[in-house]
Amino acid sequence: MYTATQTIWMRHMRKFFRNREELGGLLIQPILWVGLFGVGMGRMVSTSEGYLSFMLPGILALTVLGGAAGGGMMFLDERLRGILREYQIAPIPRLSILLGHMLATLTKAFFQVAIVVVVGWVAGARWQGGLLGSVVALVALVCFGLGFAGIALAVAARSRSIMGYHGMIFLFNLPLLFASNALYPLSEVPTWMQWLALANPATWYIEMSRSMSGTEQATLAPMFSMALLVAFAVAGTWLALRRFQQLTQSS
Repeated sequence: MYTATQTIWMRHMRKFFRNREELGGLLIQPILWVGLFGVGMGRMVSTSEGYLSFMLPGILALTVLGGAAGGGMMFLDERLRGILREYQIAPIPRLSILLGHMLATLTKAFFQVAIVVVVGWVAGARWQGGLLGSVVALVALVCFGLGFAGIALAVAARSRSIMGYHGMIFLFNLPLLFASNALYPLSEVPTWMQWLALANPATWYIEMSRSMSGTEQATLAPMFSMALLVAFAVAGTWLALRRFQQLTQSS
């Protein structure tokens, strides 16, 4: 299974690095996020540690969310073009097909995360959490990415068209952005929106990251946020596996 998973992962990564349009988009998008939101809105929202440092965890969460959505679209494109069926008739474990896609999705997302971190540091964002805080925040981001990668693949396994998939994913993107503490402190929003944000997985990661870096007093206890993210990762992975099994059994 490991060899088949690695082969599928490498196939997608070679395709990714040869696709100049996709690669260029992933390089430009972090600069736009940091420049337009981090620097631009920094003059409108005042925080003690600097708005860019405050906002960077939110940018990372949204970057991973976008990567998960892109991974689902990649899976759907292969399913609609019949490539997935070719994988299924190959003498490899079917589970390796799903694992290869999820691994490629996370790899591309964290490639972009690394760019965001570098661009944010150049623009003035600073991390105060030390090595341990960095490791904990990274694990939390991986759990967040796994959860949404699973959801995106599950949606892609049921969608009948690229447009239908985009419509479903669009329902997640904007609500997850604005119904969270990515752009502003929870203390600055109405009570009903605070409760909505606390039910948002993006908030769980952002809370964890900011508490590790000391940029904000956490509303949720860090261990509780991490437990929620682990449960979210397990639930997203289980959902993807279930939908994938249903897809392969019906084809």
